[in-house]
Amino acid sequence: MAKKVVEKKKTKGYFKYIKWFWILFTSGILLVALIFLLASEGLLGIDMPEYEYLENPQTNLATEIISSDAKTLGKFYLDDNRTPVPYDSLPQNLVNALIATEDARFYDHSGIDAFGFMRALAYLGKKGGASTITQQLARQLFVGVRSKNKVEAIRQKIMEWVLATRLERQYTKEEIIAMYLNQYDFLNNADGIRSAAKIYFGKEPQQLKVEESAVLVGMLKNSSYFNPIRREELVTNRRNTVLGQMAKYEFITEHEKDSLQAMRMDINFNPESHKEGLATYFRMYLQGFMNDWISKNPKPALEGGRDKWNLYLDGLKIYTTIDSRMQANAEDAVRSHMSNLQDEFFHQNTPDRNPTAPFLDLEKSDINRILERAMKNSHRWRQMKSEGKSEEIIRESFKKKTEMTVFDWNSDGRERDTIMTPLDSIRYYKTFLRAAMMSMEPQTGHVKAWVGGIDYRHFQYDNVIQGSRQAGSTFKPFVYAAAIDQLRLSPCDELPDTQYCIEAGKHGNMEPWCPKNADGKYSGKNYTLKAALANSVNTVTAQLIDRVGPRSVVSIVNNLGLNREILEVPSIALGTPEINVYEMVGAYGAFANQGVYVKPVMVTRIEDKNGTVLYEYVPETKDVLSKDVAYAMVDLMQGVTEGGSGTRLRHSYQKNTTAYKEVITGYPYGFTNPIAGKTGTTQNQSDGWFMGMVPNLVTGVWVGGEERSVHFKSITYGQGASMALPIWGLYMKKNYENKDLGISDGEFDKPENMSINIDCSKVEEDNDENEGLDDDLDDLDF
Repeated sequence: MAKKVVEKKKTKGYFKYIKWFWILFTSGILLVALIFLLASEGLLGIDMPEYEYLENPQTNLATEIISSDAKTLGKFYLDDNRTPVPYDSLPQNLVNALIATEDARFYDHSGIDAFGFMRALAYLGKKGGASTITQQLARQLFVGVRSKNKVEAIRQKIMEWVLATRLERQYTKEEIIAMYLNQYDFLNNADGIRSAAKIYFGKEPQQLKVEESAVLVGMLKNSSYFNPIRREELVTNRRNTVLGQMAKYEFITEHEKDSLQAMRMDINFNPESHKEGLATYFRMYLQGFMNDWISKNPKPALEGGRDKWNLYLDGLKIYTTIDSRMQANAEDAVRSHMSNLQDEFFHQNTPDRNPTAPFLDLEKSDINRILERAMKNSHRWRQMKSEGKSEEIIRESFKKKTEMTVFDWNSDGRERDTIMTPLDSIRYYKTFLRAAMMSMEPQTGHVKAWVGGIDYRHFQYDNVIQGSRQAGSTFKPFVYAAAIDQLRLSPCDELPDTQYCIEAGKHGNMEPWCPKNADGKYSGKNYTLKAALANSVNTVTAQLIDRVGPRSVVSIVNNLGLNREILEVPSIALGTPEINVYEMVGAYGAFANQGVYVKPVMVTRIEDKNGTVLYEYVPETKDVLSKDVAYAMVDLMQGVTEGGSGTRLRHSYQKNTTAYKEVITGYPYGFTNPIAGKTGTTQNQSDGWFMGMVPNLVTGVWVGGEERSVHFKSITYGQGASMALPIWGLYMKKNYENKDLGISDGEFDKPENMSINIDCSKVEEDNDENEGLDDDLDDLDF
């Protein structure tokens, strides 16, 4: 009897435990449900985002600049360099690495991993946390950095749970993975997986290899701690942990894991900033273009939020005409030539050879004025002035030595650390020759390459469009074009190389104008117009502008896109007007495009983040010259590269063996295809120009100092053929090596029934038969 009573009491006690278990279990579920309910309604003091916000979570999206060959040239952003990619643009190995490392039961839960949560409680987080990928996304989008205050941390955790379940109802698993990887900050301006792939490995996400994906997934734990640029060994170990997780969940085999873990981590760091990367000068021009467009194009009301577009936050896509391959070729050509040219300039301007280096032909007072102007235009002066510093204090600061990083062609990364006074740094930077280059397709006006200087980090003045310099002999084709167009001259017509004066007052000039040739001499012989242009015979150009008049030349120049004030005086014939590379390339484009001027274009289309087209370019064209005149001008300028100052483009390197050594002579170009062009050199060799054309590409190059008093002493290095032409030659050589670019190496299109004679060989035969008939050619009334 007693035994039955004991058994009855045991059974009753057993059921009591079961009852309390279910009471506590049910209460726990109800408590969790209540917490979720109260949190959802905002009754726990937790501000939850609206449902509309969950449907379209706002993140700051960088504006992307896209080249004509579909490459990203750069981005405009403030804090977030983010360009999202869809799930189907992610490689499977990246997704597998993410699942294996961060949330192995991702596809089995609805935002909260109950098993992981219980494990975290049981082991106090020592065997892994409980945050799912969805919870981590909720934290990134809505919650923020985990608070160190325990009470606040619990509230944040509750908020993550609630938001995670909402996100799971709102989005597919694939969308959540894509949002998570697009949102994460991978450090070094690598916001989101696309920026991370490009910055750390120089490729698009879908091109990532397994070991590369493992590096990026490893960074998700803490990108600041696992920084591939600063902590290679630590990041390698973390990568190997990710690979181990992938093997554990059978995404890769053990053999693959061992092989990949043995590999050295290969980081290809490509920093993305406004001052680095490809086409930096063009991107800064584009920033101004976009700011102007935004000011004139309000944001549609249905977009909501801001009433105007934000270049740095709205994720616009700007489709440009720049070809990334040609841009890279252009930048390589500028770097290659300018570094060598600068070495020669330094060699010629040592203190022993030039006590006023880098300036020439200036008195000390003139140099002081230049430095004074540069000092007052400097950032240091403006900054200290805005802080209320007196001019005396500011001037003293320019005399104190300070640590700084300066540009140096011969240093790694073209930078070196040094100590000098700010005033000395101003003089130092004046010693560097500058360059500008633009390349355009004449038939469409599409600008294919744009190099505004030698290094944007240290020389931010864009010489393509901001800097205007005297054009020198590159202006002469406009004079010849006016003469051929209005006087129906031929490239084969002849004029004498003798002293020629235009009397005062005839064309608005105040004094008689009697230009000399570059060597100060007159040969006395007759030149065909083609030979005269090829050899830049100034006396012939003077005769042409006298006959056609400066006004006619200015009219043609204005129609060719040079919309600026140009004095209608004879001296413009020799290139006194100041013109920039952008204008010059556009104008020359009309010669290659059968007389039709097409305004240069850099942006073809702008889209919003959803792909809606906001802007499309409409070409601006103007008929300026007839096809016959345009082709005659092309024929004239072909003479420059066949027998004039551009002949070196036809030469190749030659090896000559002497008794002592092998000597290499000549030039590295060796072009055999038709090329039209014109060199230009201004007074004192201050500016060197070369304009070069093939049928479907017109390119202009300028080289010179920031100050006109910074120049080579002699014409040997100071002429356009030495300063600017080599950049064109190196650029085109690289272009022709890439057949995919489609750069023409054929003949220029010749009009049918050409009315202007360009066959000068027949004229020469006639001259031989009728010697003396044209002796008075310069007296004819054209």
